[in-house]
Amino acid sequence: MKKYLVIGNPIEHSLSPILHDHWLKENNIDAIYDKIKLDEGEIKNIIYDVKKEKINGVNVTVPFKKAVIPFLDELSPEAKDTQSVNTIYFQDGITIGHNTDIAGFELAIKYAKYDISNKKVFILGAGGVAPSIIYALNKMKASKIILTNRTKEKAKNLKVLFKDIEILDWGETIDFDMIINATSIGLKNEDSLKFDYSANGPNKFFYDVIYNPRETLFLKRAKLFGNRTENGKMMFIYQAHQAFTIWHKLMPQINDETIKLLD
Repeated sequence: MKKYLVIGNPIEHSLSPILHDHWLKENNIDAIYDKIKLDEGEIKNIIYDVKKEKINGVNVTVPFKKAVIPFLDELSPEAKDTQSVNTIYFQDGITIGHNTDIAGFELAIKYAKYDISNKKVFILGAGGVAPSIIYALNKMKASKIILTNRTKEKAKNLKVLFKDIEILDWGETIDFDMIINATSIGLKNEDSLKFDYSANGPNKFFYDVIYNPRETLFLKRAKLFGNRTENGKMMFIYQAHQAFTIWHKLMPQINDETIKLLD
């Protein structure tokens, strides 16, 4: 029986096993999918198990999307450009790191029927999924990308990869069309971002990459001020869909049943 898993810390919130198990059963694939909480020092052993084919595929979530890179043999062009890996597989004797977050975000925005072109986008957070979102926003022709992070140095590191982004101090705000919470603030129900929701007027698009809980305080408060809100559920489904296709060489279905699984 083949074995797949998602690694991260924290990992309790991850619904990856529910989604992948559903697709495995639906396609009669003899495999299991698990989630494992790791410390950074344990990454090497996981990748070693992939090389030995004890593990057949790994999804990577916060905070290890960059930390796994030194242990891999090769990166896909998307993973190289973003220095972010969320999907690992073994092929032709080498371990490969790929980034399906880019396509996941892009497809989720299309699903939401929101046109990014010529929009000013403000991103909160510089870790984990942020480089993938910037990459996708550039691809979708955003007019301007502004980023802020609690540790400014981390934000500046992203400017090395994406020279056109603008960096703001944490707590500063700016006019925007769309704002994205790419931090882990909100994973716990009581987590709250210090943000002035009244500063930009209504009808902005508030997007949170978090999908569990379904509605973070960030989205709840944005809605109170007359803004459109969306969580990261469809991004999560689409990135998983791409990973599943890479591993199993078949494309699982995304339908109402799939979407309701995660409600």
